[in-house]
Amino acid sequence: RLVAAALAKRASAIIMRTPSTRYRFGRVGLAVATTFSLLLVSTGSASAGTSDATITIEGGSLSITVPSETVDLGTFVNVVGGGSVTGQLGEVTVSDARSAPAGSGWVASAISTAFTPPSGSALAASVVEYAVGTMTQVGTATYESHDREDMTAVAPVITATAITGDNSATWNPEITVVVPGGTANGVYSATITHSVL
Repeated sequence: RLVAAALAKRASAIIMRTPSTRYRFGRVGLAVATTFSLLLVSTGSASAGTSDATITIEGGSLSITVPSETVDLGTFVNVVGGGSVTGQLGEVTVSDARSAPAGSGWVASAISTAFTPPSGSALAASVVEYAVGTMTQVGTATYESHDREDMTAVAPVITATAITGDNSATWNPEITVVVPGGTANGVYSATITHSVL
């Protein structure tokens, strides 16, 4: 009777474990099946495509900007021996966006008319002086300034050589007008023209 009871208890333990064991196998089987299904979906939906595109870059221009309003260079009070009037013209800028080949250059030039009053004798351009002063430079180039003591003809005030890529130069020229003693009173006007090439 004791042996029979022990066998019955062991059999019961085996029976109680069996469903749990089957359930675990069942879960493992489900997990494997689910993972396989996800891999199939992910692989099947992958897609790629390519498109070629282009842009066009064109060279810009070489330009110069100058003050557009009338500039008052100052007032001279007459003395027997004469004297001069000096004032700054305002910022002049050369911008070079040509994408020019390395080693290129440009020349900025200036000329002045005579300083003329409403009536009477003018002050000739030969007594007009031009000083470049401090220059602000952008980009790679070798800049050289050329002060002028006579503004009668077109002549360089800035030269740029050995350019590499885009560049610019900005300066505020100082204009001096030599005034002889005994010059008539009045407002004298002139036009100063800058150019670049």
